[in-house]
Amino acid sequence: MADIKDPENTIIMTLKDGDVVIELLPDVAPQHVDRMKTLARNGDYDNVAFHRVIDGFMAQTGDVANANMEKNYNPSRAGTGGSDMPDLPAEFSKVPHARGSLGAARSANPNSANSQFFINFKDNDFLNGQYTVYGQVISGMEHVDNIAKGEPPANPDRMISVKVAADV
Repeated sequence: MADIKDPENTIIMTLKDGDVVIELLPDVAPQHVDRMKTLARNGDYDNVAFHRVIDGFMAQTGDVANANMEKNYNPSRAGTGGSDMPDLPAEFSKVPHARGSLGAARSANPNSANSQFFINFKDNDFLNGQYTVYGQVISGMEHVDNIAKGEPPANPDRMISVKVAADV
């Protein structure tokens, strides 16, 4: 596993092939980082499907309202919901949408991010300045690359668990 410098701002996401370690960026997007940590600590991200996975682009997950594969998975609704917390304002920065970066998914409204996020499979510079970046995969990207593709995937993969490293 990666050398974790700041356990309070590091996420450990367990996927079918192993752990993905994500370093969060509280100095760049403090509200998005706080939301992710709250949802992780509540267990809300556990068992949530990757409902939109586009090969060569990104893997999207985090619809806690409609995509928990043990409670409420609905392929036709996955990707339309969030948490019961209010939407977040955009926290755009100069941090690029590079391979392994974590971006906040949202609707056409820049201030509509909630619980959903995506991990970029490659550098997606066309997203820069349009979606909030609030984390970076520091190990386990090969496990992200292996997530089942599709919109939605026929047999979606899920986040088995999502924990704040300081709590493990």
